[in-house]
Parts: sequence; structure tokens; C-alpha cells
Amino acid sequence: MIRRLILGLIVAGAALPAHADLTLCNRTSYRMEAAIGLERRPNVETRGWFRTDPGQCLKVVAGAANADMVYLHARTPEIYGSAPLPQSGHAEFCVREGAFEIANARGCPVSQQARFSAAQPSEQDQGPVVYLAEEAEYNDAQARLAGIQRLLTIAGYDANPIDGIDGGKTQSALARFLRDRKLPADAVAKPEFFDALVAAATSPEGAGFSWCNDTPHTVMASLGIVEMGAIVTRGWYRVPAGQCVRPDLRGGPQRLYSYAEAVDGSGRVVQRGTSALFWGGTVALCTRDGRFELSDHKDCAGRGLNSAGFALIDLAAQPTTTLRFKEP
Repeated sequence: MIRRLILGLIVAGAALPAHADLTLCNRTSYRMEAAIGLERRPNVETRGWFRTDPGQCLKVVAGAANADMVYLHARTPEIYGSAPLPQSGHAEFCVREGAFEIANARGCPVSQQARFSAAQPSEQDQGPVVYLAEEAEYNDAQARLAGIQRLLTIAGYDANPIDGIDGGKTQSALARFLRDRKLPADAVAKPEFFDALVAAATSPEGAGFSWCNDTPHTVMASLGIVEMGAIVTRGWYRVPAGQCVRPDLRGGPQRLYSYAEAVDGSGRVVQRGTSALFWGGTVALCTRDGRFELSDHKDCAGRGLNSAGFALIDLAAQPTTTLRFKEP
């Protein structure tokens, strides 16, 4: 499964020069899939999906002549869990799964639309370029290294901090990953290295914490981590049916707190008789509908929040932990 987001550093639009080839450069620490919208008033066409790894540039539209505006929608794989929070786009256009070109991107049901942001192509030697960026403002090389650090960390190899700066921890994590996967040292520089990282991050094998969904339902999970002496809960992480998700655990926490609930196609909690289908424990912490990050867990209901019972996960006692969701 893929989760969608609009990144915050994509700015207002501009027309493309005639016969220009549009390039997309990913300067984030996340693997991205992007859809492009081209407005030639009064019509908008959309094309996608264009996959780019951190630090990669890809020509996405050849000969995109006479476009009045360029729009962009980007999404990340579920393995990243709580990736950068989405921001509201400027327009809603049609998309589909798989490769697509939609000539009339305004003529579809709301359920088939995604939010796009206007994008301002930057004129470079190779032509107009649209950049996907995050607050760290990486260059291409830094974005690639930060992307490697992020996936190594999700896969259970401590490459923190995720900063795009090479150092001893990053080199140690890389060396252990290559050794465990029986890969040569030069594999790091090859384009397919991110495929190996994603495969490792998706697999629950090896050190680290994973959720695995053995039910036919989508499961939405929340994670609590002790930070600066307080438990911070974050959610929701989508765990598709039959798949595993390894949340990004920064700082090597020794204990975690986990709560999850099954949802139907409309996002409602699945009921089993008179009870919701959920997995948790006895530690009462706050959550809320929609994406959240909470550090105050007093009087959840009085503050308009939900209270849920989280299960304690002791990683100090069991560094490799897979929590499997099963139906009773």
C-alpha cells in the first residue's frame, strides 16, 4: 500500500517553455511516487506514477509544451509509517493506480481524486525541474544518504541521526546490512540498492520492531515512545491486510507502547459482536481520530481526545519483536 502526502516546500506555479521536457528531482529522505498535472486552460491532464528514490532526478514529461500551470501530488510507501504530515493542496484532480494518463482530470468522482499543489519549475541547464524537498533542504547527495539512513533504521540497523551526513554509525549500520544481506560493498552506489533497503524494511526479520497483519482487514496502529521522560504517541500507521510494517524508531528506544484497531473500507472500526476489533494492553494513553502526535495523556476525554489501552513492548528484553494482528 501507498500513503499519499503533499510536501510543504512546493510553491506556486509557472508556465513551462514550449517543447520543454519536465524533470522531477527528489531531494527528500523518502522514496516517492508522484503524479503530475498540466493545466492548459480550461483543461487539466494528469500523468503518473513516477517513482523516484532519494537524491534521484527523473524526466517525467517529454515535450510538455505550453502548459499554463504545473501541479504535483506525491506519496510514500507504507513502510515509512508517519512520514511528513500532509498539507492541503491547491486543487483536486483525478488519479488511478498503476501507470496512467487522464486527459480530463476534473471529470471523475471525488473518491478517485487526489490533492495537488501548484509547483514552480526551476530553470536548469537540462530544462525545467520540479523539486520535492523537506525542511532539511538536502542536496541530491545528502538526500540519498538520508534516505539510506532512514530505511536502514526502519530495517533495524541504527543509522541515526537521519541527517544526510556520513559518520561512524551510518558506516557501521551499512556494513552490517551488507554483511547480513551478502551484498558487495559497491552495491551501495547502485540504483537498485534502494530496492534491497525497502525489501529489508518491509521484512520483519532481523532486529527491530514490526507489526504484521494476519487479518483480512486494514489495521490502523499507534505507537508510543518515551522521549524526554514522557510517552509520545503517534498515529496512525496503516498496516494493510497480509503485510508487515516496521515503524521508524529513532534513538533506539528500549520500550514501546502499541495499540491498533481494524477498520473497514469506510474507515470505521470493525465490530465483532458488541466489541471493536482491536489489539492493545493496559497502559491508558491518548489518541485521536486522524493523524496525531500527543505527549500529554491526562484527562483524554476532557480534552476531546480518545483513551486507548496500549500494550507495553520491552525491546531491551527482546530486541527482535514482531507483533502479529490476528482475529480472535
